[in-house]
Amino acid sequence: MPEGPEIRRVADQLNRAVQGKIAERVSFGQAHLEARTGEMAGRRVLSIRPRGKALLTRFEDGPVLYTHNQLYGKWVTCAPGKPPPTRRTLRVAIETADRWALLYSASDIEVLEEGELDRHPFLAKLGPDLLEADTTPRKLRKRLDAARFRRRALGGLLLDQGFVAGIGNYLRSEILFFAGLSPKLRPEDLDDEERAALARTMRAVIQRAYRTGGVTELSQLAKRARAAGEPRRFWRHAVFNRGGKPCRRCGTKIRRILVASRQLYLCRECQPA
Repeated sequence: MPEGPEIRRVADQLNRAVQGKIAERVSFGQAHLEARTGEMAGRRVLSIRPRGKALLTRFEDGPVLYTHNQLYGKWVTCAPGKPPPTRRTLRVAIETADRWALLYSASDIEVLEEGELDRHPFLAKLGPDLLEADTTPRKLRKRLDAARFRRRALGGLLLDQGFVAGIGNYLRSEILFFAGLSPKLRPEDLDDEERAALARTMRAVIQRAYRTGGVTELSQLAKRARAAGEPRRFWRHAVFNRGGKPCRRCGTKIRRILVASRQLYLCRECQPA
C-alpha cells in the first residue's frame, strides 16, 4: 500500500493536472455514486489534499470527494480522450478541458459534505500528518508522551495511523534504523534526548522519502551501496527489504522479523534492545 510520501506525490500530480480548472464531467464506476455527479460537474476543482493515505478532492461550492487507494488503486492523468491502455476498472474520472484525472481499481470512494469529514470513520481516527508543516517535532514528542501511546512498543505504534498518519511498512523500518532504536522499545523506555531524536527522525525520514520518491537512504551510505555494485532496489533503503545483507554502517547482517503482522528489517548492532 502506498505510504504518506507516495500519496502526497500523487496529490501533487493531480493538482498540476486539474487544480483550478472546471470539471466539465465527473463520472463514477460505482452505480450508487452516479447520482452525485451533478454536484461536481461544472464546478472548479479547488484542491486535492492528502489526509494520511486518503485523498480529499474539493470542488467550488460543492461536496468533497474522498478516495483511498487501498492496495490496488491507482491515479493517472492523461490528455482528454486518451486514457492509458489497462485492464484495470475505472472508478473515478474528473475531466477538464485539457487534462483528465482517472482513478482505477480503488473501491473506497465516497462523496461527502465538508461537515461530515470529522465524523468519517477513517478520517476521524487519524493522528497528525507527518508531512504537514504544523506537525513539528515538539508536537510529536507530546504524542510520544501521551498516556495512550507511551507504553506501546514502537514496532506496532509507528504503524498506528491514530498515532501519526502516513507511516507504513518501509518507513517504519527506516525510521527505527536511523533513530537507532529497537522495535521492542516503548516511548516510556526512552530518555528525553532519545524521544526528541525519534521525533526529529520521523519528520526527516518521511520528508526525505517525499522529496526523493521513496528513497530514504542517506546520500553517503547510498554512495557506498552504488560503489559496491548493489542493485538499485537495495540501495534505496538502509535496511528495508535488505534481510541477510550487511548493514552499511557496521557490517552486521540485517534481520527480518515479523512485528504487528508485517515484516520489519533491523540491524541488531545499530538498534540494541
